[in-house]
Amino acid sequence: MQEFTSKVALVTGTTGIGRAIAKRFAAGGAQVVACGIEAAANQELVREAAEFGGNFHVETGDVSNPESVQSVVAQTVQRYGGLDIIANAAAIHPFGSAVETDPQTWSRCMAINIGGVYLTAHFGIPEMKKRGGGVIINLASVQGYACQKGVAAYAATKGAVHSLTRALALDHAKDKIRVNSISPGSVRTPMLAVSAKHFSPDLPLEEVFARFGAGHPLGRIGTPEEVAEMAAFLASSKAAFCTGGDYLVDGGLIAGIGVQ
Repeated sequence: MQEFTSKVALVTGTTGIGRAIAKRFAAGGAQVVACGIEAAANQELVREAAEFGGNFHVETGDVSNPESVQSVVAQTVQRYGGLDIIANAAAIHPFGSAVETDPQTWSRCMAINIGGVYLTAHFGIPEMKKRGGGVIINLASVQGYACQKGVAAYAATKGAVHSLTRALALDHAKDKIRVNSISPGSVRTPMLAVSAKHFSPDLPLEEVFARFGAGHPLGRIGTPEEVAEMAAFLASSKAAFCTGGDYLVDGGLIAGIGVQ
């Protein structure tokens, strides 16, 4: 389906879910700029983007830096003529309680995970208004609802993503800009692999993934492509009456918390 023909999308994060969303938008006919800070991931995505020709471009950018975000937005508009869709997937996942997390790590997590959402909105919404509207999709997490121990900074940012999503939706409904968030459960990404190694360093990765999956009623972890399909729905005209909401892609995890 070419549901995004004539649309321009900016996606932050070039690994895991961000990568899958960028490729899904491109497959749907959008002109896509994917923005990431990891050189190796960017180069790998450049190779994967080649199949989409000139409609898929990868930029290096730091979503915690205002000048960097402003530049990426400006380059997107210059390259493709406007901006219709923003998907914020860039994030880091530090571990530790409030006592264990040093102030620098806390601030960096806030600057990337929630500051990046603010900055793409700050610089992107004026461009969307020129197009008569648009869509913003923010990647939150089930950890914004109910978290595990030792993830204080990450969980705080994901709860903040829920709140900022609602605020943006209310503030910009009059501009015909819809804003929603997605809260995945455990999804097979490089970030989940780091989490598995942190909590179970002595076990094989696939065994830890299987244990994570067993905690979800559907009995498995998700895939980035499954989250990307939700992003595609929310960005499409099929979701024209959806704004200010959070959409779970969690295999039933939140529904089943506390149920044995």
